[in-house]
Amino acid sequence: MFLSLIAAVFVVLWSTGFVVARAITPYADPNLFLLARFGGTALIFALAALVARAAWPTGREAGKHLLAGALLQGVYLGAGYWAVAQGMSAGIMALLGALQPLATAAVAAPLFGERLSKRGWAGMALGLAGVVLVLMPKLGVTASTASGAPAMSNGHAPSWLVILISIVAIGAITAGTLIQKTSLSKADIRSASAVQNFGAALVAAVLVGVLGEHRWVASATLWASLAWGIAMLSGVSVTLLVWMVRRGDAARATALMFLAPPLAALEGYIGFGEMLVPVQIAGFVVALAGVLLARS
Repeated sequence: MFLSLIAAVFVVLWSTGFVVARAITPYADPNLFLLARFGGTALIFALAALVARAAWPTGREAGKHLLAGALLQGVYLGAGYWAVAQGMSAGIMALLGALQPLATAAVAAPLFGERLSKRGWAGMALGLAGVVLVLMPKLGVTASTASGAPAMSNGHAPSWLVILISIVAIGAITAGTLIQKTSLSKADIRSASAVQNFGAALVAAVLVGVLGEHRWVASATLWASLAWGIAMLSGVSVTLLVWMVRRGDAARATALMFLAPPLAALEGYIGFGEMLVPVQIAGFVVALAGVLLARS
């Protein structure tokens, strides 16, 4: 029961990342927002670790934690936002993101001996099918009107580069997730989270400089989104993901991500009055069935 509650909290919080991305669009450039978000979360976990007198990773282990955080959040979100900025449909980007649980399952097998049963793979397939149904009405929508990621002016990067960077984003979160099952799993999760969020902040800082981002229009919506991003997204949801991966099967933990796009569609309907058609509701049911099957 406790693990089921943790899983439910994780997927609900993770799905709100789509809503936050939409909410900040009029007020801040995305990587500047991510820099503030990761930096704030790193500070909170650092204070928690200091108060608890937790051991800190040192030497090579500290470097591994920086890399893990850079991949899990910094590269994944930074590269994904950049791809959408270049004109990739946010629906397609979300669909590519749904491939992450499959990639995790495929890589975890040879690395950690985690093997999904036929039942598990069937659940993964159902989960992906559910995401496709949910995103179907949005797959032709451009970045400027899609709800799953920030709307930004289209860039001029060649299409092959945009696709490559999108694949890099999915590879980054997959690698960042799997690294958590190595020697990093022995570290105190408070100090580890502080270092990993700092690693993500470093990536965001580089992207802010390279892309010349500077827009920050202070508003109640922006500050509320930042507080939510610091405490609930990078704070609670990412930490729960790391905790679940540390404790058990990485593939079964990441299978929960199939439910993020369906929940985001529901949240967009409630919060922004966005379209929610029968095929999306059917997709939610299919995705849920797939997740339950993959985790059984």
